[in-house]
Amino acid sequence: MDISAHKDNLRNKLKLRHLDTTRSFNEKHPHAKAHFSKKGFDLGQVRRHSAKLLTAGALSGALLLSPPKVYGQELAIPEPLAAIMSATTDSATTLPQEPKSWLTDQLSRLLPPIKDRWALPFINPDREKEIGQVIRKSTNIPAVATLEGEHLNTTYGYTGAEQHLRRFPGDTIAKHDEFRESGMAPARGAWGWFTEKGKLTPEAIQREKYYLAVQTLYLPDWNKRWNYLKDWYKWRKVMMVNVENGNAVVAVVGDAGPASWTGKHFGGSPEVMNELGGPRYRKGRVLVYFVDDPENKIPLGPVTYSHYNKLETPTGHTVWVTQKSDYPRRGG
Repeated sequence: MDISAHKDNLRNKLKLRHLDTTRSFNEKHPHAKAHFSKKGFDLGQVRRHSAKLLTAGALSGALLLSPPKVYGQELAIPEPLAAIMSATTDSATTLPQEPKSWLTDQLSRLLPPIKDRWALPFINPDREKEIGQVIRKSTNIPAVATLEGEHLNTTYGYTGAEQHLRRFPGDTIAKHDEFRESGMAPARGAWGWFTEKGKLTPEAIQREKYYLAVQTLYLPDWNKRWNYLKDWYKWRKVMMVNVENGNAVVAVVGDAGPASWTGKHFGGSPEVMNELGGPRYRKGRVLVYFVDDPENKIPLGPVTYSHYNKLETPTGHTVWVTQKSDYPRRGG
């Protein structure tokens, strides 16, 4: 069989298959056939209709994307917002409002109220991950509920004010720079002295300044895995967020507690509590997430949101765009 005869044979087979498919469709779906006939649409010409739609779409896109011309001269048009962000930052994140306000708005949507401080509402892992993404997007800090397989009993609850902790043997409240009125705990913290090889280093001072108490003693596997967990949690970097005003602090796990009978689920050093709500802030609703910072690039202390730039778009809207960050982007 020559090539011409082969083509004719193939064309006939395809035509028969087309007619058979059309007849089968009309028999199985008479209502659809009636609808198409009413609209003047021939099912057998569906490919031709598709080609027309694709051609029209391509022409419309070309017209919209082509710059307008007047007397043969192209008019300059404002750059789209995406282009502005690309020129301003690397991997920019855009928010429709000031980042701290956006964070509190999102948390009010994602977090349930606490009706009973002894029976906290359950937050499922998917919601915890969504909250972590909101925190990361607004603060530029990689906050995760679960890190290396470890998870606190809760990421959401009440925090209370704690006292200063002894940083070394013989430490007194007079040797602390701020908030001396908060007093000092009678014993050292659950993870021992803050000094490093007997020396009070700047890092040790910062750890005591910005420490949290978390309820490791109530972890379900604490008694079985305490030998591993006590080292894992020691000075573990965490982030506490005041869900009411968006104030946030990066701190370390420096003590265990508070006791369950207090109705509080976390504790904050005098400096942490001051950054969250001011000198009279003693208790409030907070989130506590691990900070995924394996390279130790994120400093302890208050989150400033200074990585955002205020930007006026060509349409007159205000957006907030991130600057380039050196913070690691790991975890979820």
